[in-house]
Amino acid sequence: MNGHTDIPRWKRTLDIIVILLILPLVLPLAALIVVLIRLVSDGPVLFRQERVGHQGRRFMCLKFRTMFVGVTTTTHQGHLEQLINSAQPMVKLDSHGDSRIIPCGSLLRMSGLDELPQFINVLRGEMSVVGPRPCLAYECDKYLSWQRERFNTLPGLTGLWQVSGKNQTTFTEMMQLDIHYTRNKTLWLDLAIIVKTIPAILGQIWLSRKKRQMILLGERSRRSYRTVLK
Repeated sequence: MNGHTDIPRWKRTLDIIVILLILPLVLPLAALIVVLIRLVSDGPVLFRQERVGHQGRRFMCLKFRTMFVGVTTTTHQGHLEQLINSAQPMVKLDSHGDSRIIPCGSLLRMSGLDELPQFINVLRGEMSVVGPRPCLAYECDKYLSWQRERFNTLPGLTGLWQVSGKNQTTFTEMMQLDIHYTRNKTLWLDLAIIVKTIPAILGQIWLSRKKRQMILLGERSRRSYRTVLK
């Protein structure tokens, strides 16, 4: 294998150190989320989904379940295909609300707390703390040949795309950021991304709340206008 596809030893060492450092915080937080999901929804706490990882290997990615059991994913596939074939920002499908999501699910998704179980994937060596997000199989099938270079490194919990605008970037821009990281990953770049992750998440939550407030205001204005017309 060439240097772009090898996983450097420092990366595994950094992953273990990060997990050991944050474990005292993550464990009680994860326990709280488990209780919360149990209270608001029936079904398993964890959601398992096959993802595509390093060099195209498939693995079961773990998340806290944020949707009701048995909901369809065809809507997400259509939304993703639209993003791939357009220059639209990578706005999540649930940014305007989604009836499939359980109470408190939106907050877990916005904050990234639903992905805490993926530290197990990191311990297994299927993921790293820093890297491109692991994609779904049907997303992988639509990649162009140059876009598959993102598989030359381990997928991650956070990454260059997440701290570089994320939902304000297009699909092509996300790919370019992922591939740039794949070609240029260093210990210092990983550390910089980790440091920038929390501010990036807080900024994302603030933007999401602001957008939802604007949507609610727009809906109220339309209802008031229709009332006046009557």
